Amino acid sequence: MARTARKKSHWKSALAMVAGVSLAWVGYAYVTLPEVGELAKKNPPSTALIDQRAAEAKEAGRKLAKRQRWVSNEQIAKVAIDAVLLSEDATFFQHHGVDKQEMKEAMEKALEKGELGRGASTITMQLAKNLWLSTDRSVLRKVKELVLTQRLEEGLTKARILNLYLNVAEWGDGVYGIEAGAQAHFGVSAASVSAGQAVMLATMLPAPRRWLPSRKSKLHYQRALRLIEKLQAVGRISASTAAQAREEVERVLGAGKVSGDDDEAADE
Repeated sequence: MARTARKKSHWKSALAMVAGVSLAWVGYAYVTLPEVGELAKKNPPSTALIDQRAAEAKEAGRKLAKRQRWVSNEQIAKVAIDAVLLSEDATFFQHHGVDKQEMKEAMEKALEKGELGRGASTITMQLAKNLWLSTDRSVLRKVKELVLTQRLEEGLTKARILNLYLNVAEWGDGVYGIEAGAQAHFGVSAASVSAGQAVMLATMLPAPRRWLPSRKSKLHYQRALRLIEKLQAVGRISASTAAQAREEVERVLGAGKVSGDDDEAADE
């Protein structure tokens, strides 16, 4: 009994120490991580993700041409914004940076698999990561991401957060922002994309350097069709527009080819 009591005491002390260190680290991170005030009106000249991709290309001995053109939300087709929101973060305008239900489910999956995945990552969280953090999936990075997510939600409007995300998100190798993405993959502006093109752009985001329209990924094709159904179900597009979008997805992606890297992992 005495030995059991000592073991319990040991574990309680260890857990208390871990909790104490974690709280201290969170406090340090809160003080030292970037502020967001300037982003209210000023567009960032670069991001951590853009810099990382450039460094990766340089290390591989190639020059990565950066394609990016900033546009306002008004310069993006409404169907494209609706497609991104419904695909990436359907409750974006209801939550404060973290979708608690999605987070709970993602944590349960992470415990089952023994690793952190992309699940429950809201648009604000993705923006925080793209702007300031690396693409690793460590617990420490996740803590930083949550702190920065809170700062973004407190310091910026939802419209500004969405605009920043739509302009810095990756849409291909060296392609950043929805305007560059629309031009690179379909030869049109973000304001002129069709419903089908909007859906294909939105469903690229989990793996934007692999799920290219030209590669005809089977999963990309399937995700695009599901998103069209969702957009119609919630009244964002009409039945006739949905039918046209399906025809375009079928024409561009076909039935989809199964490729060796065609999986559900995020392109991080």
